[in-house]
Amino acid sequence: MAYTTIDNPFKFFNTVLYTGANQSITGVNFQPDWVWIKERDSGYHAIFDSVRGATKVFSSNVTNAESTQSDTLTAFGTDGFTLGADSSNYVGGSSTNTVSWNWLGGTAFSNDASATGVGTIDSSGTTNQTAGFSLVSFTGNGSASQSVAHNLGGTPEMIIFKCRETATDWTTFHTKLGGANKNLSLNSTSAAGTDTDFFANTNPTSTVFSVGAASNTNRSSEGMIAYCFRSIKGYSKFGSYTGNGNADGTFVYTGFKPAFVIQKASSASSYDWVILDNKRDPFNVADESLYANLSNAAQTSNDTDFLSNGFKLRSTAAGNNGSGTTFIYMAFAESPFVTAGTKAAGTAR
Repeated sequence: MAYTTIDNPFKFFNTVLYTGANQSITGVNFQPDWVWIKERDSGYHAIFDSVRGATKVFSSNVTNAESTQSDTLTAFGTDGFTLGADSSNYVGGSSTNTVSWNWLGGTAFSNDASATGVGTIDSSGTTNQTAGFSLVSFTGNGSASQSVAHNLGGTPEMIIFKCRETATDWTTFHTKLGGANKNLSLNSTSAAGTDTDFFANTNPTSTVFSVGAASNTNRSSEGMIAYCFRSIKGYSKFGSYTGNGNADGTFVYTGFKPAFVIQKASSASSYDWVILDNKRDPFNVADESLYANLSNAAQTSNDTDFLSNGFKLRSTAAGNNGSGTTFIYMAFAESPFVTAGTKAAGTAR
């Protein structure tokens, strides 16, 4: 019996490599709704989505508000996207080797909270319930104990928040941080922090996520965006593991061969958000590391094997395998592991 509801993960998530801007990028296999671009040499991350619209860019390595860059990603296409001349070197410049991570958002939705009784703040966006991903746009009201419909089709396990109009941290909820008062910042090396206001000290439900009066998640009268995820068996996983500091490192069971993994130390500070994928490293070990919180060029470190049913750490690097350190991760599949439905004893989830 098949282990997954998604037999072809590349129809929902895909990584594309290209060189230089001022061209149409194809080969994504779908019209992407969330596009995360990073020049493999030094340069800011550039994050676009179809809800905010083309040319509207965020950078995960800084707290900056959204900016309009008219010659960056200028259109979303049926098999990719179109790039302008990129005078600011966000998306490839004239000849820079660049990576793009792409997600399918799916169907548009809108929720009038007063009419539906779902949530207290109106929301809209796109949702792909099959793939466990939604992009949620709402206008903050700055009040405590608010809730927002996410239309994810299940309970979010990871949510990344960003204010569009004011410089704020990329406040991140992850179910494995240990509570609704715990958070990480995508732009920071800090360990998980404690704040009861970001998420109103309330875990997400199958219909809404909660926000408090904090400007990072609910700034009054300003546009907010929330990227919501939940695990889909055989396609995506949002979990945690404990490093052992050994080259024969922890094995993390995901139920699929990963195509993309982000790892972040949650119990210790001074460690980056490590990004690995199978296009920059098509063979094991995967070690071309980019960092969500840095504009640095790719570095060779954080050795990791992508295996048929998960990933195994192959480095003593503290950044993804520090002894006794807890890490959270998000992972998306290259191919599902369809021959077994149970994890091996003694492995991390």
